[in-house]
Amino acid sequence: MDIKEAKIKNKFQKLSAEAEPKPKLLKNCINAFIIGGLICDIGQFFTNTLLSWGIPIEKVSTFVSIIMVFLGALLTGIGIYDKLATIAGAGTVVPITGFANAIVSPAIEFKKEGFIFGVAAKMFTIAGPVLVYGIGTSVIVGIVYYIMSILG
Repeated sequence: MDIKEAKIKNKFQKLSAEAEPKPKLLKNCINAFIIGGLICDIGQFFTNTLLSWGIPIEKVSTFVSIIMVFLGALLTGIGIYDKLATIAGAGTVVPITGFANAIVSPAIEFKKEGFIFGVAAKMFTIAGPVLVYGIGTSVIVGIVYYIMSILG
């Protein structure tokens, strides 16, 4: 690249940086907080309802997780969760429903390639690394904890 091209490139980068819209950070944080909180409120509603039916707390936790993953997958499948995510941003990623969305979205996107090479192969493209590193980290922490409990 010669000097003239470098100057043009620098000028373009400067102009594009000036024209780039500034993110509405406060608004985005508020939306994430409200919608993420509403998702958690829905989970708490199911928890309170199941507890009022006399189901033990150990089972309620499992049932609520299943219900929330199902709702996240259902809303992703009918196209609502992605629209919600455009408004809430990280507010929809953090709860367990975000995990369901991360599994279902690639599966829907690659459905036309078939169940084996489409859905099955692409289903964990987003959530797969999270699972691998999450499980790997928990194993390492467990080993460190075990060693520390023996020594301490």
